[in-house]
Amino acid sequence: MLTASMEDYLKAVYRLGHDGAPVTTQRLADELKFSGPSVTNMVKRLAELRLLTHNPYHGVQLTPAVQQVALEVVRHHRLLELYLSEALGYDWDQVHAEAERLEHHVSEELEARMERVLGFPEFDPHGDPIPTRAGELPELPDVSLVELKIGQTSTVTRVSDRHPEHLRFLGEMGLKPGIELTVVEIMPFGGPLRVTIEPDEHLIPLAVAETIRVRNAN
Repeated sequence: MLTASMEDYLKAVYRLGHDGAPVTTQRLADELKFSGPSVTNMVKRLAELRLLTHNPYHGVQLTPAVQQVALEVVRHHRLLELYLSEALGYDWDQVHAEAERLEHHVSEELEARMERVLGFPEFDPHGDPIPTRAGELPELPDVSLVELKIGQTSTVTRVSDRHPEHLRFLGEMGLKPGIELTVVEIMPFGGPLRVTIEPDEHLIPLAVAETIRVRNAN
């Protein structure tokens, strides 16, 4: 029986593993906001249970079977975020924290009912794809907003759900998945990006822009 804490670790390893860099215990500690020794102890415990592997050169990796467990937790999380938003009226900056608390307690029946009520959705409120019941998760052909050049126009695909203050800031300017924007200016020395979301222009701090993914740049 996996505990909620174990599931949090498995989900974090899965999420961090998507960028191609080794999932070190330090990255896990930063992601989960736990101390280094605490993370090291849990990683050792999970390795002993054969839920993951760990070596100094490749970092922490999930076994194929356990990867499906992590995907199931991700599925619960994203379905919950959408249900909280669509059915209960939560703002998109509020749903992540609530889903974190609830995702470990979702039965198969509740999961099926949420999915049915929501019309079998493919994406959560932030634009992240929802894993299918079969454990499949499509890769989106998008890039970070900071990779665009001046004059390029693109469509927002998703925004990280990890920073409520960023989501409130972006929500106030109307920037959400599906919105089209154009990069007007890139300030030097790590400054903000000036973008147009018709008919208005906005300044987006670099730290916020790095949490935004876009596609179909032209």
